[in-house]
Amino acid sequence: MSKKPRYLASAGVWLVLLSLVLAPATTLPVEHDRAARQALQRYLVNAAKHGKTQNAQGVWLQSAQAVLLHHRGDVPLPAASLTKVATTLAALRTWGPLYRFPTLIGAIGTISEGVLHGDLVVYGGSDPFFVWEDAIVLGNTLEQAGITRVDGRLLVVGRFYMNFVMEPAKAGGLLKRGLNAAVWPKSAKAQYRNLPKGTPKPHVAISGPVQVAQAPMSGQTPLIRHRSLPMFDILKRMNTHSNNAMAEMLTIAVGGSGRMRQVAAQAAGVSKNELRLRNGSGLGESNQISPRAVCALFIAIHNTLQPDGLNLSDVFPIAGRDQGTIRRRQLPSHAVVKTGTLRNVSTLGGVIFTRKHGPVWFALLNQGSNRPALRTHQDTLLTSLTRSWGSLDAPPAPFKPFDFVTESERDSILIRQSRY
Repeated sequence: MSKKPRYLASAGVWLVLLSLVLAPATTLPVEHDRAARQALQRYLVNAAKHGKTQNAQGVWLQSAQAVLLHHRGDVPLPAASLTKVATTLAALRTWGPLYRFPTLIGAIGTISEGVLHGDLVVYGGSDPFFVWEDAIVLGNTLEQAGITRVDGRLLVVGRFYMNFVMEPAKAGGLLKRGLNAAVWPKSAKAQYRNLPKGTPKPHVAISGPVQVAQAPMSGQTPLIRHRSLPMFDILKRMNTHSNNAMAEMLTIAVGGSGRMRQVAAQAAGVSKNELRLRNGSGLGESNQISPRAVCALFIAIHNTLQPDGLNLSDVFPIAGRDQGTIRRRQLPSHAVVKTGTLRNVSTLGGVIFTRKHGPVWFALLNQGSNRPALRTHQDTLLTSLTRSWGSLDAPPAPFKPFDFVTESERDSILIRQSRY
């Protein structure tokens, strides 16, 4: 998938605003906007009615020049899936937005007349989005390499995941089925229809069982290097649907939750005291981030992506365009956001666009059992502020998503492969 950098010289004032927003939030002055403060007070009162006390709610909104609204903004609160914002930043800083996870295929034995007399080996490279379509493409590549049957085992080495299953043996079992259209389940048949028209159906049958091996195999012949989607596309899918398994896979690959927290805090320039994380998905109320730190994480992600012609909208869902967890939300047009939900937690963060202040970074962290009401109050506050500060008909140039040729091609072109 080729890409040209997006040059931002024509963005004018927006580029200036984005450069200024890098200033630490603690150095920004507080702007006193009476209407905005009244909107915040209504929001806090309503949130307390449908949740816990006002002290259990956190708010932070900032522009390039000022802190616009805040309430307990430096206090770590349960973040739910806003934790994935930290996971996203750590992944981007570790690998970069264009990185592709490798899955390697090798053979132990001899190949004769389409039969591998021996074992097929899959080396997992921590790809968190290896799914049925990948197995189908991989099966076709094996057939092109001259293998239509394996009379030995399927050996799984390393971190091989499939269909968000993290157990190597189970993931290997899914791969075994995916390589052979004769034994596809309904879900594989459905996903096959998403591939380009005319894609062959592989029939690579493996006679032996799936086994997990703890070390690389000696005496093998390398066959295929299978590459994942680019990192930014993986992150977009993870965040749009708030996929917990993908977030945990990425966290493990980064080096664990402690390492993820360290990388994210350093990249965003925030204290680790405002970033208390136990995992990469946000499951559990022990994952706590201050609203101010949430905004710093978003800003750091945006600036990390820009050198490659990408931006925040390429890794998080866009209101009015994407579905996933925001499909029923009444958010300001073009807002780029991430949601979070636990039993007694509802959170929302991202950026909205206004005429008065330019991009406004926000984080709303609520606690309470009435999550639908809390979501409504979040949407109402952002919509009210956007109306008061002036809305835009289109996203500003620095936040326009990377344009693929068509949406169908984006979803269908899964992986580019190459031989060793």
